[in-house]
Amino acid sequence: MAGRREMPVDPAAGPVQRFASELRALRAQTGGITYRSLARKAGYSVTTLSQAAAGEQLPTLPVALAYAGACGGDPAEWEARWKAAVEEAAADDSRGVEETPAPYRGLARFETGDSDLFFGREQLTADLVDLLRRRRFAALFGPSGSGKSSLLRAGLIPVLRNVEKPDHRPATIRILTPGEHPALSHAALLTPVAVRDGGKGDDEADTFVIVDQFEEVFTLCHDPAERARFIDLLLTARQPGSRLRVLLAVRGDFYGRCAEHRGLADALRDANLLAGAMSQAELRQAVVKPAATAGLTVERALTARLVEEVADAPGGLPLLSHALLETWRRRRGKTLTMAGYEAAGGLDGAIAKTAEKVYGRFTAQQTAAARRVLLRLVAPGDGRSGSPNFSRTRTSAHGSGSVADAVSCGHVALTAMGMLDQNIAGAGFLAEERRLQSASLNGDGSGLWDASVASGRERFRAVLGRLSRP
Repeated sequence: MAGRREMPVDPAAGPVQRFASELRALRAQTGGITYRSLARKAGYSVTTLSQAAAGEQLPTLPVALAYAGACGGDPAEWEARWKAAVEEAAADDSRGVEETPAPYRGLARFETGDSDLFFGREQLTADLVDLLRRRRFAALFGPSGSGKSSLLRAGLIPVLRNVEKPDHRPATIRILTPGEHPALSHAALLTPVAVRDGGKGDDEADTFVIVDQFEEVFTLCHDPAERARFIDLLLTARQPGSRLRVLLAVRGDFYGRCAEHRGLADALRDANLLAGAMSQAELRQAVVKPAATAGLTVERALTARLVEEVADAPGGLPLLSHALLETWRRRRGKTLTMAGYEAAGGLDGAIAKTAEKVYGRFTAQQTAAARRVLLRLVAPGDGRSGSPNFSRTRTSAHGSGSVADAVSCGHVALTAMGMLDQNIAGAGFLAEERRLQSASLNGDGSGLWDASVASGRERFRAVLGRLSRP
């Protein structure tokens, strides 16, 4: 007996209805197995399986494969059908809709203008502001992927700029990354704004200097004297009349190396904060609130799954952000769905899938350039702080565009081909890009100086975003 008769579904109405019709046809080939019997074989409830073939929304991939498998379908074939339906449904939903900015940043860090999308770190931001009010010199430590750079730009800086008491506002905020020659490159930035500008400024306000990726003084600066000179310049902020306040953002595995400089060790003894893992409530805010800001919703089951997966993934915030961006691109109407998330590749597979897509579009010249670049990016490390040494040889793209584009293509190719550990690859990519660029002063009158505004990481992300667009 075939069980209760299902409502008709028109396969021509769209990819969701077509997929449902194909599932029904597969079940019919078994002689019309009842949903009760199907549930016993598939391991899902009668309701879940009947809804999978109802044509109202796409089932999740596990449900679709369980349905097809219980009816004798080939898993690889049905996974391909399901993915095609997801992509087609996403394309249908976006057709004729005005393009709106994505509420998620993907692989890119949050910038100061993204504060309205930055959620989940409110308490850490408040703690950091409090630390800076109590200490003229402080540090933020955290593991790679904990969102330190985003916290500084989209969390801390907007709060500092908008404090209620005018006398607590900085005279200006400067943000930089050390690079190979930190003292030579950045000494001028460690002069308070009122003094450097000939007294044009609030004599009572402090100049805030934020040094992001401070670990570069150990990985990129190979001159111990230059390194010590830069650190000594930063430490002048400890003097009560300096009118400087300095915040370092340091990767957690370089905590021990900060003890190599006696003055730095003394300064950080009771003036540091740890960026730990986000709580489940904070992760939930990071998932749901950016979508709500854009007038979207996230399926509850998807939110619960993301929170569960990221809570157990060290440095998982970049993975989460990229997976959410790819899920947003596959949204159904105004909803981010579990089906879209699975089609994107999930937490672990979304970046690999994007990289494969980009790498597949490489020309023969780009592929060859990527291989050359990869061989020159990373050299065996010395085992300290998990950091590789980097090749100092400039790389030539030989006819494939700029060196920077070759490095960008190389990083994507590296991820796609799995030739080296991704963390080492990313670090090598950044190191090479640092040598391709010089810092520049913002000319937008914002009062924010960012020496990494054109960093290699951002160029890679820009190239990735450009190449991944259809």
